[in-house]
Amino acid sequence: MDYYRWFKAFHIIFIIVWMAGMLYLPRLYVYHVTVKPRSESDSLLQTMERRLLRYIINPAMLLSLSFGVILMIIKETYREGWFHIKALALFFMFSIHKLLAMHRKKFVMGSNKKTHIYFRVLNEAVTVLIIIIVIMVVMKPF
Repeated sequence: MDYYRWFKAFHIIFIIVWMAGMLYLPRLYVYHVTVKPRSESDSLLQTMERRLLRYIINPAMLLSLSFGVILMIIKETYREGWFHIKALALFFMFSIHKLLAMHRKKFVMGSNKKTHIYFRVLNEAVTVLIIIIVIMVVMKPF
């Protein structure tokens, strides 16, 4: 049986789920900064953000990373230049992931000081990283 293709399929599935969440969570924060703390809307957004992060984004990130490491080992892609650029972009994606989780805690504590513009920029940073990663994987320019 061709396990490599199964690992690749699951890797792609979990990347799609992770990236969907990474694009949606900062968008929720854009809306969250406009609501009054301790309001009904604040409570609803906190619930949505917590569930998105805990039940979708975090597991998808861990599973995409796990399948990615398996693929990297099987194909020894760590030896190729394009993979190093991808790994750097992934480092920044993990950093944004952590940053978004930290911001969720600030919303819970009612101490968020960031504006909707900040969260829009984070949202666009995720998009740029997705573009870089896909180009590296598909085109393998180095």
